[in-house]
Amino acid sequence: MHQPHLLIVDDHREIRELLQRFFVQHNYRVTVAKDGKEMKQRLKGAQIDLIVLDLMLPGEDGLTLCRDLRSSSNIPIVMLTAMGDEMDKIIGLEMGADDYLAKPFNPRELLARIKAVLRRVNTLKSPTSQVDAYHFAQWTIDIHKRELTDQAGVMVTLSSAEFDLLRVFLEHPQRVLSRDQLLELSKGRDGGVYDRAIDTLISRLRKKLEIDAKHPELIKTIWGGGYQFTCEVNHDQ
Repeated sequence: MHQPHLLIVDDHREIRELLQRFFVQHNYRVTVAKDGKEMKQRLKGAQIDLIVLDLMLPGEDGLTLCRDLRSSSNIPIVMLTAMGDEMDKIIGLEMGADDYLAKPFNPRELLARIKAVLRRVNTLKSPTSQVDAYHFAQWTIDIHKRELTDQAGVMVTLSSAEFDLLRVFLEHPQRVLSRDQLLELSKGRDGGVYDRAIDTLISRLRKKLEIDAKHPELIKTIWGGGYQFTCEVNHDQ
């Protein structure tokens, strides 16, 4: 049985040690880092399944590290923030985080969120899907490898949440889907779900897929209705 490997990045030693003990007790492998420099070193030497990343770090902060990770990796990221302000959550999502949790938090809630993110990732990796790849506009997405490439073969990195949402659109082209439907179909988030999360993910997808994200042609906003994926979609089985 696969034992998920977590990387905990937090500058507070007590939090690192507490979370390490807690997750080891729940059958996880755990590696810790106190800042971005150590995080990058740990990533070079291990196969990490998920990163728990504190927002407030010395040197490079969590948002910068998250953005940089997303330019080259789709490792799931759960962001920890000392502030419960909704704007901090939105910014974290925009940088590519898959979920977020405000400090102080109950380790059991963090465990539940980690399980939910890993479950989404593993579902998307499942070989049981009848569709191997989708083709739309100048894009191809390989469902099993979880890779999005353009017509020149250049790969664009997607977070697990972005991948999950895009897959929903590809499975329901031309349909108007409300935010609630998108949340449900993409399996949503365990607790703390709110409409702005979908809006933020849509914005991120547009920046990666559209020729002009300010005037989107693939993902249209239907005022009062939700969103519609307007592109013709073909697939391989």
